[in-house]
Amino acid sequence: MKPSLAVAAFLAVALIPAPAAAHRKSTWEMRGADVSTLQRSLELGQKFYDVRGKRDNPYEILEQAGVNYVRLRIWNDPTSGYSNKAKVLQQARAAKAKGMKLLIDFHYSDTWADPGKQFIPKAWEGHDLEQLKTDVYDYTYDICSSLKKQGTAPDSVQIGNEINVGMLWPTGQVGNSDFGPLAGLLNAGHDATKACSRKTEVMVHTALAGDIGAAHWFYDGITAAGARWDITALSYYCMWHGSLDNLATVIGDVKSRYGKPVVIAETAYPWTTENFDHLENIILSEAPCDGIPATRKGQAQQFAAVQTTAKKAGAIGVFYWEPTWTGIPRNGWDTEDIENSGNAWENMATFDDSGRINPYVRWLR
Repeated sequence: MKPSLAVAAFLAVALIPAPAAAHRKSTWEMRGADVSTLQRSLELGQKFYDVRGKRDNPYEILEQAGVNYVRLRIWNDPTSGYSNKAKVLQQARAAKAKGMKLLIDFHYSDTWADPGKQFIPKAWEGHDLEQLKTDVYDYTYDICSSLKKQGTAPDSVQIGNEINVGMLWPTGQVGNSDFGPLAGLLNAGHDATKACSRKTEVMVHTALAGDIGAAHWFYDGITAAGARWDITALSYYCMWHGSLDNLATVIGDVKSRYGKPVVIAETAYPWTTENFDHLENIILSEAPCDGIPATRKGQAQQFAAVQTTAKKAGAIGVFYWEPTWTGIPRNGWDTEDIENSGNAWENMATFDDSGRINPYVRWLR
């Protein structure tokens, strides 16, 4: 039986012990890869090869490179039919069967949610704050319990994706530094997760690794408004979020300031400037950061530097974003036109256009 929103909130505060994350020592435990597009790539016939050129299961190839955790985004009702409930359940089974831990990335949208857009899913349009809190609770609980029922309970979840100024706009957007509505939505997701699985850890994810002032504004704001979470998650792309020294400062600061473990939930770097489909790539520079070239060795060097920096600063892990998103036709970015929209990220994957993994890339243990 699903607890009511009010009962679950009471349980979360009064009966459930403080999360283990708040008390454990920081250990390097999340060696992650967001492989949300992998399922469609496989269904389209993409083949993957290990460092020796031997065809193999992509999860096993990633494991050989050091991965122990996969991240899967979930959209409510995407037109593409991918990253929805049914597909995420299917992909979770495939990942867990290979011994991977599982992070579910709730976008709470029918399409991409990021710092510039947080669209309310069509089924929730017109709902006020109280109804949206119920929507978030019910949806989160349903996805979590469905995963749990099939033996693939999530090890962690994100309540929102890169929610720098809130989620489910305009209702959950932060205006005039009023974090109350957002905190209510975050707690609905948190409480639903804990009602489903007390061991599942809850992340609050922003793309603020490059701006300590903005990170303080956001996380101070949700803290003062009573938001509950276990792990602070940040996106870091050196092309947009500054130096590694600054990253180390931000990680150390937010870890100490909020008393919670920190994870880099997204990072990536190009291995080439070449384009393999009709859509121009996002990153075109031959040396996007620190003079490190967009080559196979350069990609590995930059990824290793991010991991080393994060680990020394006290983070508990790093997730590489979409290492398996090759340029195979018909696996485009647009949820409205997945067949034709193309991929602007294939030069950031850790697999080349033939499906062979970069032999130099390693997830550090």
